[in-house]
Order: sequence, then C-alpha cells, then structure tokens
Amino acid sequence: MELSEALYRTVVNWDDVPEDVIRPGVRRRVYSTDEVMLCWHSLSVGMDLRPHSHADFDQLALILQGEADYYIDDVPHRMTAGSMLLVPAGAEHYIKPLTEPCINLDVFAPPRADYGDIARKLTDVLAQ
Repeated sequence: MELSEALYRTVVNWDDVPEDVIRPGVRRRVYSTDEVMLCWHSLSVGMDLRPHSHADFDQLALILQGEADYYIDDVPHRMTAGSMLLVPAGAEHYIKPLTEPCINLDVFAPPRADYGDIARKLTDVLAQ
C-alpha cells in the first residue's frame, strides 16, 4: 500500500506520530505521503551540531517554536517562530537552537528516499 492511501481522510496529531531520538537533544517525528514529507524536530540548546548537505533535493525549514540560528554555508540566519528558510540542494547547513524547546519542521518534496522506513512507522501504527 502506498503511504498516501493509509493517510487519506485520517486526522493525525503530531503526538500520535512515532518519535525517534536521533542523538541527545534531537528528537524526530516523520509524516510522509507519496508526494511530500514533513519532519518535526524537537531540539535542545547545546545539542551536537552536525553540518551536512543533500545533493539531490532542497529543504524548506520552518521554525514553529523557539529561536535558532540556521547556518547555510557558514552564514547564520536568525529564525524565530514562523520563520521559513529554503536550503538549496548541495549547500552545507545545520541548525543551532538558542531557546528550548525549539521546534523545527523540515519539508521535503518529493519525500526523502533515505527516510522511507521511518515514514512507514506512522502507517504501521495507524494499521493497528
């Protein structure tokens, strides 16, 4: 079954989405259809920063709560609740939370293939 089929006409709260602890100070929940992926990150001040890049896709970052500096190619961008920033494919980036909790929602279209197993966790929960 495709991801979208399991989600059509289904109300889902972020609290219902399985959460993974990525590393100390970073927790992630993933909601994904076949066309778009949302990654909810709860971030703590002092978390281990991990600069990285994605060669194949852009990333739209949205701060839902708190304040952070979002770095793209070593340039900091101050973000607060409601701020959005488009990270171009191939650009090195990372986020440094300045307040807690800092909630960052990343949007990927199309969905990240490397998060496929994570995305299916929600549909598995809904099927129970």
